[in-house]
Amino acid sequence: MSVRVHCILSGALRDIPAQARLLESCGFDGVVAAELEHDVFLPLLLAAEHTTRLRIASGIAVAFARNPMLLATLSHELNAFSGGRFTLGLGSQIQAHITKRFSMPWSDPAKRMREMILAIRAIHADWYDRVKLDFRGEYYTHTLMTPMFRPRDTQSGKPPVCLAAVGPLMTQVAGAVADGIFLHSFTDESYIRAHTLKSLNAGLESADRQRSACRIFFSPFIIGGATSEQVEAARASVASRLAFYASTPAYLAVLEQHGWQDIQPRLQAMTRENRWADMAKLITPEMLKVFAVEGSAAEIARQLQNRYGDFVTDWVLGSETLPVAMLAEIADKIRAG
Repeated sequence: MSVRVHCILSGALRDIPAQARLLESCGFDGVVAAELEHDVFLPLLLAAEHTTRLRIASGIAVAFARNPMLLATLSHELNAFSGGRFTLGLGSQIQAHITKRFSMPWSDPAKRMREMILAIRAIHADWYDRVKLDFRGEYYTHTLMTPMFRPRDTQSGKPPVCLAAVGPLMTQVAGAVADGIFLHSFTDESYIRAHTLKSLNAGLESADRQRSACRIFFSPFIIGGATSEQVEAARASVASRLAFYASTPAYLAVLEQHGWQDIQPRLQAMTRENRWADMAKLITPEMLKVFAVEGSAAEIARQLQNRYGDFVTDWVLGSETLPVAMLAEIADKIRAG
């Protein structure tokens, strides 16, 4: 399976066209946008408009804030507009965000996600293959599609649908019904090998699919820079992000893999006290070594290959502190093996 290296797309919408052109000129295979300060699909539309080769992917779109018809439509539009360069990456988010931020229902996330992806595929089957839409599930029902709402620009084919997963049930869903899996950045080699790959393979086997049917995306934590000041800034940034993720109960199993589970309730309490600036102090140098790679571009690429190179197919590189030139150099060295 071919290896691709993508770069994270971020920043103000007005800056996205220039950023996308730069990343394409640097040789990246694609860009991935997260759903943070923007609706995830808007920067991807701009990136598609201002490039000719870059693949574009949502990494991730919050699935349960939307419905299958809306996601089927958005993914079709971006794939058709980009000439077949779009990948729909979905994620569940956590219950508090779905119910309190988006005011949407939450229940049985793995079962609901499986059904959502199958519903999207049923809608696309109507549009692309003329299979009459008649999807009836426990959470979603789609049985109406009239000609005036059926897209005609289907020459680019169906967009791939990928899924972000951490726990075993969602990982099995990815293996069973998705075209790829987005591994969470807050993971590490030992957890992936002990748990994630086993669950992914179980999902693949349940649907009689080969490993090649599901690409594996991974965005590692990277510490580097041209000066000692830049390296320290990168280290502080990574520690802050690790503390944020470690405060979330959904990721407790990753900490348990290393016997670090006691840090989770301490960090969660700090979030309730609004002590965000203090949380990174609980991240130890040992944790940084486990969750991040550090060094020159060549050293970083070598560490990534040694830890994850036998199973990752799609690298997603990005950093708040590293320059694009260094990320591009890492990408080149990853491709060189």
